[in-house]
Amino acid sequence: MASSSSPAPTLAGEALRQKRILSSKLYLEVPSSKAPVVYSPAYDISFLGLEKLHPFDSAKWGRICRYLTREGYLDKKRMVDPLEACKEDLLVVHTEAYLNSLKSSFRVSNIVEVPPVSLVPNWIVHKKLLYPFRKQVGGSILSAKLALERGWAINVGGGFHHCSADEGGGFCAYADISLCIQFAFARLNISSVLIIDLDAHQGNGHEKDFANDGRVYIFDMYNAGIYPFDFTAKQYIDQKVELASGTETDEYLEQLDKALEVCNSRFQPQLIVYNAGTDILDGDPLGRLKVSPEGVVTRDEKVFTFAKDQNIPLLMLTSGGYMKSSARVIADSIINLSNKNLIGLGSELG
Repeated sequence: MASSSSPAPTLAGEALRQKRILSSKLYLEVPSSKAPVVYSPAYDISFLGLEKLHPFDSAKWGRICRYLTREGYLDKKRMVDPLEACKEDLLVVHTEAYLNSLKSSFRVSNIVEVPPVSLVPNWIVHKKLLYPFRKQVGGSILSAKLALERGWAINVGGGFHHCSADEGGGFCAYADISLCIQFAFARLNISSVLIIDLDAHQGNGHEKDFANDGRVYIFDMYNAGIYPFDFTAKQYIDQKVELASGTETDEYLEQLDKALEVCNSRFQPQLIVYNAGTDILDGDPLGRLKVSPEGVVTRDEKVFTFAKDQNIPLLMLTSGGYMKSSARVIADSIINLSNKNLIGLGSELG
């Protein structure tokens, strides 16, 4: 793997990281009566109406869960409510300087790409915008633990794959993927993780964070003609499939099948982190691919089948998706996974 320009952590820095992870409260004990589906009403962002200035549907997480509960697939009492990631948790990956930069509303406005946020007092920005993100980070970290315990887990939020240790962007303020993996290495007795990133955008954040780490294999399939154009991060991808704008369902799924075969032959992970963005949907204004809703459902089924066939625990994050229809498609995909017995949402877990 190509070497990174960032220095390796010192022994003292690594010891401090371990101490922070081992003292974290995020690894809750979850009773078996609950399903490994992680969600909090605090995920949803309602921010003085400013959230409507970004194409991301900041209420999609709650709408996914309402579809699942309304249609009888998951009782809301069986969902797992995570804790918020605190500063000590975030410092496991993030630099102090980066976290301090979030005390500037202007800086946050650039990360979430909503300029008027720069005019809002920072305490409100933290309460209305960054707190929901920190809850989702807590959800991603806890979901890795649940995946190892139950064989699979879904964090209905998370997947902030443009954020790295010292830089946010693309509506991603915290590096939940890097964080959940570092926690898993320290607390779950594993030493190999496969990231399958199928969001329409390149996952440049986790790519930079794991540039020097042979324990992490990154498979990223994305539209090469859209944000973030991060050519430095590209050299740290172990296996990339670069798609053209307008790629349609059949070609997309064919490319995925081929890539998963290569993955299988190259790396044997103990955990899969699946970044399942729905911005590949036809009509998504940012993803610019042409995958049908049925294609997204099939994509997720293929990834879960890949994991199940090899008996590898899998954590799914919902990541990007910039149309109101995304919530319905994600719910339909989870229902399909349940119907195909790739996950179990029912009382058999109790």
